[in-house]
Amino acid sequence: MSRKRVYQIIEKSEGHDSVSAVYDYAMIVVIIASLVPLAFKVDTKALQIVDKVTVTIFIFDYLLRWITADYKFEEKSVKSFLRYPFSMMALIDLLSILPSLTIINSGFKVLRVLRMIRAMRVLRVFKAMRYSKSFEIIGNVLRISKDSLIAVCCLAGGYIIVSALIIFNVEPDSFNRFFEAIYWATVSLTTVGYGDIYPVSTLGRIITMFSSIFGIAIVALPAGIITAGYMTEIEKVKKAEKEEMESEDTNQTQ
Repeated sequence: MSRKRVYQIIEKSEGHDSVSAVYDYAMIVVIIASLVPLAFKVDTKALQIVDKVTVTIFIFDYLLRWITADYKFEEKSVKSFLRYPFSMMALIDLLSILPSLTIINSGFKVLRVLRMIRAMRVLRVFKAMRYSKSFEIIGNVLRISKDSLIAVCCLAGGYIIVSALIIFNVEPDSFNRFFEAIYWATVSLTTVGYGDIYPVSTLGRIITMFSSIFGIAIVALPAGIITAGYMTEIEKVKKAEKEEMESEDTNQTQ
């Protein structure tokens, strides 16, 4: 089997390649199975086997993608193979594999951070993104709306800091540290309101009300941007599919 055919199989199926579609569905099943051990506090023999089998498949998939990187980047040079390990999806793949390797685990047990390494396996869920057209559309939306989303994030960050500074000086008895004021401002911005830290003075409560009201508007901005972008991308996909169907019908008629 040629490397080009391998690349066509492991990449997301466009619906015309049945072998690629089977590979995609199989990988999604493997990803889901790899997350099962994380739902248990104790590692049984069966869960260890599941983890070893799935991580072996992930390693195999990672290597296949690496050796076909020149087709992915459309660059017939060594640069493609050097570039691939630093791509976003390759990093997610690698971080989802490393926590299951015995050597890595043994080394980090000494450093008492095994729980963190175990939790990193959750990154495997992001591997499913490459097999879903919906995730691909969302990725395109985030890429296109990057500047607007960054502006909203900066606005939210500035609002949190300003709110925290105001409440920290208005309610010095309620907030012992500035970090607590940051925490309160973040919770107020998202209108979650845990109630573990709150102002007790009238002025502090008035500030909290205004913070929550403006917080709703700031939180709604990225949702509106992403929704509008998503609908635009959906229309583009539908238009492309329609044009493809019309092209196929024309070819069949001829």
